[in-house]
Amino acid sequence: MDLYNKSVLVTGSDGFIGSHLIEELLKYNCKIIAFVYYNSFNSWGWLDALPVEIVNKIDVIAGDIRDANFVEKQVSNVDVVFHLAALIGIPYSYHAPQSYVDTNIQGTLNILNAAKKFNTKKIIVTSTSEVYGSAIYVPIDEKHPLQGQSPYSATKIAADKLSESFYKSFDIPLVIARPFNTYGPRQSARAVIPNIITQILSGDDELKIGNLTPIRDFNYVKDVVSAFAKIAICDDLIGHEVNIASGESTSIKDLINTIIDITNSKVRIIEDKSRYRPDSSEVDRLIGDNKKITSMTDWKPKYNIENGIKETIDWLKVPENLKKYKSLLYNI
Repeated sequence: MDLYNKSVLVTGSDGFIGSHLIEELLKYNCKIIAFVYYNSFNSWGWLDALPVEIVNKIDVIAGDIRDANFVEKQVSNVDVVFHLAALIGIPYSYHAPQSYVDTNIQGTLNILNAAKKFNTKKIIVTSTSEVYGSAIYVPIDEKHPLQGQSPYSATKIAADKLSESFYKSFDIPLVIARPFNTYGPRQSARAVIPNIITQILSGDDELKIGNLTPIRDFNYVKDVVSAFAKIAICDDLIGHEVNIASGESTSIKDLINTIIDITNSKVRIIEDKSRYRPDSSEVDRLIGDNKKITSMTDWKPKYNIENGIKETIDWLKVPENLKKYKSLLYNI
């Protein structure tokens, strides 16, 4: 599929990855409907942070992914759907699992039913590396078993399997895109990298953090949204699950030391046990195998962890951006 000039719906476009994806898709001159979560403040999330010349090129629609009728109206006249709308905080999923079922599973079902009804040309369903759980082997390829180690990951597994069933049952042209840990400007405060950086930039002497031992495959957001576009273009990936990963591993402890070095900070690291996940829910290692995407598209990551972290720090140093974060609170 040629993305140029296509009509595109992006659910979750008010979020971190979604707002960056809007910028990426404009490079293809797409006609974009940006689906944001309705709220009484008329906030468009991170779209409000984009330059006005970008916002003026898109059609912003406020609604709720859980409302099947509303979703159907938005899907009815587009060529491609990038489905990113989801509840994503793992700690919050321990407290409110029903809301994750309603949003992540029912919301995905609404997209799939609408795409089936209107013969949508392609759907990119956003998964997560959390569906793999703690690695049984590394690097993790798309054949790795799925393990629901948190209510969040369980709902994403269910959404992935629903999507797979619609492809196999109804020949819906979809791809399940599975990004590993994404980071960069505009990421929410519940994620580890902005949590660390904002604590350091706040000037506090202590850096409170949870478990230092987990290992992750961190991917800069500009690389991730570029991968989304490449996946949409490649028709040979229809029916596939596709990792978006660097294949590089970084422990949380090493990540903190990298950020401390770049910021030239003297902060003391304090392990806060209240921030630990339950033992059996913690995912110890996530290192992705990216052979499928790199062999079937021309995508390759352009950013290493140091370059991506530097850009993220530079963005967070801007006072207008930093003030959006409550750095001294533990965001779940």
